[in-house]
Amino acid sequence: MSDIRPFRFEIPSGALDDLKRRLSETRWPDRETPDDWSQGVPLAYVQEVCEYWRTDYDWRRCEARLNDLPQFITEIDGLDIQFIHARSPHEDAMPMIMTHGWPGSIIEFLDVIGPLTDPTQHGGDAADAFHVVCPALPGFGFSGKPTAPGWGIERIGRAWGQLMARLGYDRYVAQGGDWGSAVTHAMALSETEHCAAMHSNMPLLSPSEALMQDLTEQEQSALAGFQHYWDWDSGYSKEQSTRPQTVGYGLVDSPAAQAAWILEKFWAWTDCDGHPENALTRDQMLDNIMMYWLPGAGASSARLYWESFGVLTQPKQAIKMPAGASIFPREIFRASKRWCEERYSHLIHYNVLDKGGHFAAFEQPATFVDELRTCFRQVR
Repeated sequence: MSDIRPFRFEIPSGALDDLKRRLSETRWPDRETPDDWSQGVPLAYVQEVCEYWRTDYDWRRCEARLNDLPQFITEIDGLDIQFIHARSPHEDAMPMIMTHGWPGSIIEFLDVIGPLTDPTQHGGDAADAFHVVCPALPGFGFSGKPTAPGWGIERIGRAWGQLMARLGYDRYVAQGGDWGSAVTHAMALSETEHCAAMHSNMPLLSPSEALMQDLTEQEQSALAGFQHYWDWDSGYSKEQSTRPQTVGYGLVDSPAAQAAWILEKFWAWTDCDGHPENALTRDQMLDNIMMYWLPGAGASSARLYWESFGVLTQPKQAIKMPAGASIFPREIFRASKRWCEERYSHLIHYNVLDKGGHFAAFEQPATFVDELRTCFRQVR
């Protein structure tokens, strides 16, 4: 089947009532022993967020906003893929596919779709317009959940190529962060006939031994930041890449568990000065968490780590197509320009920003839009 069907978010009231019931009946752990986040998200904060989720949060607001965008679903390689397809009113707009990661979702892109598709309505130039495609990764959000192994980043990259062809786009660009970066890199290797350029806010590379001998101050800071991630922030990835099914039972059964699992990363990976609500609103974070809770995606989303986490540590193939990189200060790994030039033989854009983190489009939408416009202007 290759048909594209309209899709609407229409969550039954019973599912929302069930969420509230589960939140009211949460069995809480005892509080952490230190007065900080070093053991994980503090009990008092998770209780506060979950009480807000139960009593004041309005899913129908988020649902209406999602349904204001053109939503579709189509079957590719035996799996349903749900996606936003927002066409620009400007005739010469450039098609672009943007891919989220974990623990993100299409929610991350809601504030950038308008400026990207219709720049003249947001202080920009029609020459910078994009037709935007935002798919939900397999096992994430309201895309289908793979029932057999094999849906790793390479297969997803090829599926995205089929999606763009199905939408009638013969030439397009690709963007991504986190797992979206991995998928975008896979497309840069497999979809070279049609993908004209790529951009990532999390470049994936392994500096050569030669470049590691004489590190700049920026590179030393980047390595220290990544070491901190490996020592203190990466336990989730070890669990999800080895035993995603085991962790899934708690995440799918307990909204408090699913919320805490994601809130911790909003604290650790945003440019938030110690509290996630300095970077994102509580509603924004819960909108995103609902993309995991409502479809019960705690286990199915974690399986992408089981499928592909090892790929991230393997030697990196050279990327020959035009590539751009935007480095935000609170990103997990902040690649230097010369590290990027070593992997991307045609680096058309490199910029270090002064604010923002891992969820670039979510945290700093205006800056993110400017980065994409500047990067892809060179391949129009």
